[in-house]
Amino acid sequence: MDKVLEIIERKLLPPLTKLAELRHLQAVRDGIISTMPMIMIGSFFVLLVQFPIPAWKSLIAPISTELMFPYRITVGMMAIYASYGMGSILAKSYGLDRTSGGVISLGAFLMTVLPQIATSEATGSSLGFVIPMTYLGGSGMFTAILCMIFSVEVLRFCKTHNITIRMPEQVPPAVSRSFEAIIPGMIVITVVWFVSAILKINVNEVLMGLFSPLVAIAGNTYLGVIIPVLLITILWSAGIHGVSVIGSVIRPIWLVLLEQNITAVANGQVAPNIGTEGFFDLFVWIGGSGGTLALCILFLFAKSSYLKEIGKLSIVPGIFNINEPIIFGAPIVVNPLLAIPFILGPAITTTITYIAMKFELVAKVSVVAPFAIPAPIKAFISTGGDWRGIVLVLINFAISLLIYWPFVKAYDKKMLAEEQLTNSETFDIVNGIE
Repeated sequence: MDKVLEIIERKLLPPLTKLAELRHLQAVRDGIISTMPMIMIGSFFVLLVQFPIPAWKSLIAPISTELMFPYRITVGMMAIYASYGMGSILAKSYGLDRTSGGVISLGAFLMTVLPQIATSEATGSSLGFVIPMTYLGGSGMFTAILCMIFSVEVLRFCKTHNITIRMPEQVPPAVSRSFEAIIPGMIVITVVWFVSAILKINVNEVLMGLFSPLVAIAGNTYLGVIIPVLLITILWSAGIHGVSVIGSVIRPIWLVLLEQNITAVANGQVAPNIGTEGFFDLFVWIGGSGGTLALCILFLFAKSSYLKEIGKLSIVPGIFNINEPIIFGAPIVVNPLLAIPFILGPAITTTITYIAMKFELVAKVSVVAPFAIPAPIKAFISTGGDWRGIVLVLINFAISLLIYWPFVKAYDKKMLAEEQLTNSETFDIVNGIE
C-alpha cells in the first residue's frame, strides 16, 4: 500500500492537481454549486406534489399545476442561473468586472435558445415570442459552460487589447464598466446569433448528442459509479480533496442526470438515472467521503487516548457529513492502515447501492436535500419518501463498520503501544532514570 500511495503521489497527483486548479473548471464547479439553493427549492416542490401518499395526492390535486410552478422556474431553468454564476466567477478570476462576465455569458446562452411565436392552448390567442424551456434546465448545461468560456475569454481579450469604449473619469464606475462591456458583448452575441439563427445550428442538440454517451455511462452503468468513488477515495488517501477534483470534471453530468430524474418524477414517472451526485452523498459517503462516520464511532471505543479524543472531536461533525477532522486527525491521509478500508468500504457500498437501484429495490434520487442533514433522514427525503432508502443507509453503515473494524483494531494497538512507550520515557526522564 505504501508503494501504491507513493506512485499516486508522484505520478497521479501532479496532473490532477493542475486540473483542479484550472480556472475554467473552478468556475464551472462554483457556478454550478451556486445553483444548488434553487435546485433544492424546486425539487422539494416536486416532492410535495408527488409524495407517495394517495390521500395527500388527492388533497392537492386541484392545485397540483400551480404547485409545480416553482419547479419550472428553478430546476427547469437551472442552466440560466448557472450561466450567469459561472461567467461571473470566471470573470472575477481574471480581474474583470464579474457582472459583465455573468450578463454576457447569460446573453450568449439565451441566444442559443431562439424565441418562437406560440399560441395559448387554453384560449387560442397568440402569446407572441416565447423561449422554449427544453434546454433551459440540465439539458442546456453543456451549452451554458461553452457560452461562459467563450464570452469571458472574448471579454478578457478585448480588455487586454483595449478594444473597449472608455468613458471619462467623471462617469460613475458602474456606468463606465457597462460601456466597457458593449464591444465584447456585441462580438459574443453576434457570433452566437450567426451560428444559431443564420447557420441554424442547434448548439444544445449538438452538444447533448456529443455528451449523451458520457451521460449514459455515468448515469446507469456500474463503471459510471465505481470509477468516481475509487478516484475520490484514492486522491483523499494521498492528501488531495478528491470530491473537489473529480467533482469539477463530472458535476455537470451529475446535474444533467439529476434534472432528468426530477423531471421524470414531476411527470409522475420513475426516475431513470442511478448515478446522480446524491447516489454518493446519501449511500456511499455516510459521514463524508470514505464513509467515515463508522470510523468516528469506532474511535470512541479505542484504547488509545489519542484516537478516543479524535473520535470525540469528529463524531458530531461526522453525523452532519463533515469529515475533515477525522481525515486529517486520524490521519487517513498517507496512512495505509486506514487508507485501505477508506477505499475498500465505499467500493463495496457503491456496489450494493448500484444493485439495489438497478433492480428497483430502492428509489433513485430525485430530491436535493441540504448537505448537512444526517444520512438516514436525507435518504428518505431525497428518494421521494422511500423508506427503503433508510434501510439501505443502515445496511451500508453496518458494512462500513465491519470493514473499518479490523483495521482500527490494529491501528489502535499500534497507537497504544506508542503512547505507552512515550509515557514510559517521560517517567524515566522525570525520575532521572537512564
